Amino acid sequence: MSLFLILFGIIGFNFLGVRDYPAIDPPIISVNTSYAGANSDIIESQITEPLEKSINGIPGIRTITSSSSVGNSNISVEFNVGSDLEAAANDVRDKVSQAVRNLPQDIDAPPVVTKADANNDFIILMAIQSQSKD
Repeated sequence: MSLFLILFGIIGFNFLGVRDYPAIDPPIISVNTSYAGANSDIIESQITEPLEKSINGIPGIRTITSSSSVGNSNISVEFNVGSDLEAAANDVRDKVSQAVRNLPQDIDAPPVVTKADANNDFIILMAIQSQSKD
């Protein structure tokens, strides 16, 4: 009986279907712009708001959050779960490039669009330390 259970377990294990965990992390695209010397009110009115208005028309957006501080504008665009990260990033880049002509000409650099993909994050991080240098 024990051999039958072991044999049944081995055969069953070989035919066991394996399914990856579903992708439940939403795609997030960030737009960062720096404008040295400008206060947060100028950043908000001349950089953050025009970029938000331009980005707002992209389909599949779940939320848009932004922050304006002295010299910096940060906009995070969260898309619905299951949205294609590459397509979303391309859409945001297109809208940002269209809005650049409405931004002040003396900003430090054009807005930087970055994407955050949870699948590219670390799974494990390990630090190894030794008392001897051998």
